[in-house]
Amino acid sequence: MGFGGGDGVCALWRRAEGPEERRLLELFSYGLVALGAASALLLCFIPMPYGRYSSRRFGWLLPARPAWALQELPSLLVPLGLAACGGAVAAARPNRVLLGCFLLHYAHRALIFPLLIREGKPTPFFTFVLALLFCVFNGYLQGRSLTTYATYPPGWLGDLCFITGFLGWLIGMAINIHSDHILRNLRKPGETGYKIPRGGMFEYVSGANFFGEILEWFGFALACCTIESLAFALCTLFILGSRARQHHNFILQLATDIENICTFEEHRWYLEKFEDYPKDRKIVIPFLY
Repeated sequence: MGFGGGDGVCALWRRAEGPEERRLLELFSYGLVALGAASALLLCFIPMPYGRYSSRRFGWLLPARPAWALQELPSLLVPLGLAACGGAVAAARPNRVLLGCFLLHYAHRALIFPLLIREGKPTPFFTFVLALLFCVFNGYLQGRSLTTYATYPPGWLGDLCFITGFLGWLIGMAINIHSDHILRNLRKPGETGYKIPRGGMFEYVSGANFFGEILEWFGFALACCTIESLAFALCTLFILGSRARQHHNFILQLATDIENICTFEEHRWYLEKFEDYPKDRKIVIPFLY
């Protein structure tokens, strides 16, 4: 069965195309937002098992590099496969540019970032499976939208909405990559223990790498103006915002009511670990949160 032949995979995708699938993508988008919100709530009680929080309670531990590459790869391969099936929408220049932004991010995350990991903490199998399923799901959601259903008016690439969103995506990706670089180089060879990250957006927030990715996907959503991209941005905000606030108390105005229910662990961990940690550094959103 050929990939692009009459009885191939592309033929199946073409037969699936239509109002019913379009509605399905919308429902999947609502589900993605709900998933992000539910995950944020769950992480109030259970720390995300990654990095220093890795534990055998969540399944056997996998080597960091191959686990990271494999779990991120579907977000690269699934949209590429959908784009290969062609079609007028996929061939439109705005769609190619926007899909290229998505693919560029995941080419870095799946092919380059794992090679840069220095003795990364092992990944629990449960975490790996969840990330893998998410990347398959979101790869289909964003890829199918941009190759089949998202249409743009002439001159969209010169529209203020696209330009603003594209700049947000570009700046966010640069912040994310630079922040990861800072984290990788915190310790010299042979050093152990944790160090306070300095420089870049770490001067303003504890989760600078998370802030960069949140900004990146909200910029992408603005450039795309699709419900699928907005759902992804909101899901990213919920999940990465929760990860950034591990080890930190609730903000003061909520502490009275629910301070014993949820903790902002990441930020609080820094405050307790280092007495000289900058007290005015926010959690994930500069100057705000």
